[in-house]
Amino acid sequence: MGPFSNDSPITFQDGVPEAVDALVIGAGVVGTSTAYFLAKQGLKVALCEKGRVAGEQSSRNWGWIRQQGRDPAELPIMIESNRIWRGLAAETSEADLNFRMCGCVYLADDKAALAKYEQWHDLARQHQLDTRMLSAAEAKSMVGDFSGEWVGGMVTPSDGCAEPFVAVPALARAAQASGARVIENCAVRTVETEAGRVTSVTTEQGTIKTSLVLLAGGAWSSMFAANLGLELPQLAVRSTVGRTHVAKSFDLPNLSAKGLSLRERADGGYTVTSGDLAEHYIGPQSFKYLTKFMPVLRGAAKDMHMKLSAPADYPNTWSGRRRWSGTEESPFERMRVLNPEPSPVVMERVRERLPKQAPWLNDAGMLEFWAGMIDVTPDAVPYLCAAPGYEGLFIATGMSGHGFGIGPGVGRLMADMMRGVPHGFDLRRFRFDRFTDGSKIVPGPY
Repeated sequence: MGPFSNDSPITFQDGVPEAVDALVIGAGVVGTSTAYFLAKQGLKVALCEKGRVAGEQSSRNWGWIRQQGRDPAELPIMIESNRIWRGLAAETSEADLNFRMCGCVYLADDKAALAKYEQWHDLARQHQLDTRMLSAAEAKSMVGDFSGEWVGGMVTPSDGCAEPFVAVPALARAAQASGARVIENCAVRTVETEAGRVTSVTTEQGTIKTSLVLLAGGAWSSMFAANLGLELPQLAVRSTVGRTHVAKSFDLPNLSAKGLSLRERADGGYTVTSGDLAEHYIGPQSFKYLTKFMPVLRGAAKDMHMKLSAPADYPNTWSGRRRWSGTEESPFERMRVLNPEPSPVVMERVRERLPKQAPWLNDAGMLEFWAGMIDVTPDAVPYLCAAPGYEGLFIATGMSGHGFGIGPGVGRLMADMMRGVPHGFDLRRFRFDRFTDGSKIVPGPY
C-alpha cells in the first residue's frame, strides 16, 4: 500500500452538516490534526477534503518525525509534536498511529557540512534535546552497511517515524470518534462573510454555516487565498521518493547522507530518495513571487530544476482559472488528487547510487516510485496565522516539506488559536505579512 490516487475508494462520507462551530479545509496531516484537537475540545467540526484524506503530500512524504535540523522558530512546535506522536496510538486506540522511535542521523562527508551540524547542535542544547555529534568512527558504526567516507555526523535518538498513508487516515478516524464529520470528495469553493466576519463556506455539496475556518490546503492554499483577495506567496515543487521490496533489516535510524536518504518501513521495505532534487513547474505565480523566492533559490540552486509548464489542472498553470464563485465549479473539483509523475532524474539517481551506498537495497529492488507537490514559502517555514480582513479565518500552510512530523503539533496549536486560548508559542516567524512588511527574508532549513 502506498500513496492515494483518484482510484482510491472514498472511505469518509459523513455528509454535509447544516452548521458547525469550526470547519477545516484540507484533510492532510495538518488539517486532520486540527480537526481532531478541535473535536476533542467539544466543538462541532467538519473536515472537508476535495479528494481523499492524505491524498496528496501527506501520504507521499518520507514518514520522518524529525526534531533534528528544524528552523529555530519551528523547533518548539516540533518538540511538542514529537510528544503528541508518542501518545497518539494509546490516546486514540488507533494502532496505525504508532510512533516508532528510531532516531535520525545526518552524515557529513566534509568539514563544511559537519560545521553546519555543530551549529544546529548548539540550538538543540538550548532546548535540552538528546542530540549529539558523532565522530567518523561513531557515524560508521551507527549506519552499518551503508557505505561512504564520513568525517562525522549528528544524531537525535528521540526522533522517529510513522507510516504516512496509514497514520493520517487513522487520525481522521480518531477525529470522527471525537465527533468530527469527515467528508471526502467535497471541495470548498469559497468562504462567505458579513461585515468582514466569516459566516459560512460554500462547498460543492452545499453551504455550511460556521464562524471559524482553517485553510490547510497544501499546494492549493495560495490559489484558494487569491480567490478571496489574499496574497499568499507560496509555490509548489515536485519531490520524488520510492520504496523497495522487503529487504534485510539493520534497525537503522532515519538516515540522510549526500546523494541518498532512507528509512526502514513497517512493511519491511525501505523508503528511499536521492534527497537532492526538487522541481518547479513555472507559471504565473513563479514570476509574481520571483523576487521573494530569490533568497531560498540561491541557497538551493543546484537542487532546483525548472519545468516549463505544469500539466493541466495543476496549481499555478498558465491556463488555470483565477477567479470563481460559490456557484461555479472550482479548480479543486477538476483535480481531486494531485498525483504527479515521479521524476526520471531522481529515479535514475536512486538506481545508480543504491549499489554503491546500500547494496542490500539494490538486491531487494525498487518496488515503486511516486511524487508529491510540496507547498513551499519564500523562507521555507509555514504560515501559522489569522487571515487579515477575515475575522474567523485562519491559515496553516507552506509546510515546505516538513509537515508530516510537525503536523500534530501544528494541529494542536491551530485548534487553540481558533478557540482563542493561549497556545504557548512565539509565532512571529510565521505571520501572514512577513513578506510584505519590509522584513528581511531569512530562509530556514530546506
